[in-house]
Amino acid sequence: MTPQSGSAGDVLTLISAGSATTRSDLARLTGLARSTISQRVDALIERGLVEETESGESTGGRPPRQLRLHTEDHAFAGVDLGATHCRVALMDISGNVLAECEDSLLIGEGPEKVLAHVDQRLDLLLDRAGRPRAALRAMGIGVPGPVEFATGRPNNPPIMPGWNDYPIPEYFGGVAVLVDNDVNVMALGEHRNSFPATSHLLFVKVGTGIGCGIMAEGKLHRGAQGSAGDIGHIRVSGHEDAGCRCGNSACLEAVAGGAAIARRLTELGLAAESGADVVALVQAGNTQALRLVREAGRLIGEVLASLVNFFNPEVIVIGGALSRVHEHLLAGIRETVYRRSLPLATHHLSITPSRTGINAAALGSGILAIEHYLSPDNINRIVNA
Repeated sequence: MTPQSGSAGDVLTLISAGSATTRSDLARLTGLARSTISQRVDALIERGLVEETESGESTGGRPPRQLRLHTEDHAFAGVDLGATHCRVALMDISGNVLAECEDSLLIGEGPEKVLAHVDQRLDLLLDRAGRPRAALRAMGIGVPGPVEFATGRPNNPPIMPGWNDYPIPEYFGGVAVLVDNDVNVMALGEHRNSFPATSHLLFVKVGTGIGCGIMAEGKLHRGAQGSAGDIGHIRVSGHEDAGCRCGNSACLEAVAGGAAIARRLTELGLAAESGADVVALVQAGNTQALRLVREAGRLIGEVLASLVNFFNPEVIVIGGALSRVHEHLLAGIRETVYRRSLPLATHHLSITPSRTGINAAALGSGILAIEHYLSPDNINRIVNA
């Protein structure tokens, strides 16, 4: 960081990352005069963003005063809206979960009813955490469909009837709301919580459909319009008879998604309506379900092999409903990826199940909100207001 970039927002970034814990650290890292650092820090303290305590160890003389984020007066919400569930996590400014809840909820009931439920749950969690509604600074929402990130409006989501172009952020007036595709926030949550030192990561959600979140240089890559990573609609050769909900045929999710596997099991005379039913059959030792899951892994691996050659990730994380039988799904994925990708691209590649599991989307949505709030531009606006 150069002296010219040492705004209050930049100073807070150093404090929140743990790179600087004292005013002396800030002066050394930024090259700014101590008087300027004092102005920046005092402004952050005045806005309730930073606190300073006398808890440092002395190296001779008065112990240094320690700087850290002020967590008590801020709250952030991470919301995971799935096809049949709603998870909400209330977090402090450091990303610690204060309270959380999960409910069955059909996304097809429409935005007004679903968002009203979310709003009620926010009040419940804030009450549990002992924080007023005014403490809620920002919230992130992950939804199971394509989103125009700049506006927070869903874009023709196939499993979200009634949501197309709905202005989700406007429903929650008075608080910043960021809306993203669920697999993007899963990738963010997995990266920040489990792989913070990894620069290039792919998070692949295998559920009813199939999607991919892309972390490049530690940042989410959404593409020009927010549709990057929609690998579920990449064509898979040899399956031209598999119709997809997008209107095309032979899409990856139409042959390897949870709904597709359930449909094939039904044709074989087994009771299966969803990915959860597929998981239950595999866990019960059903050989047909196990075979189809491993076959789905191979088909997913064909697409991922191309991505590995193109993007060269360090880690591929497999999440979603079918990841609960990851030992079989990953066997098929690894078999194809390592066979079809270039040796240089796979030399240090790790393919692993999600470590954050079902909490990935809620945590990632909360992190999305926190990182937006703590961004230098936003902090500078708060300080200069």
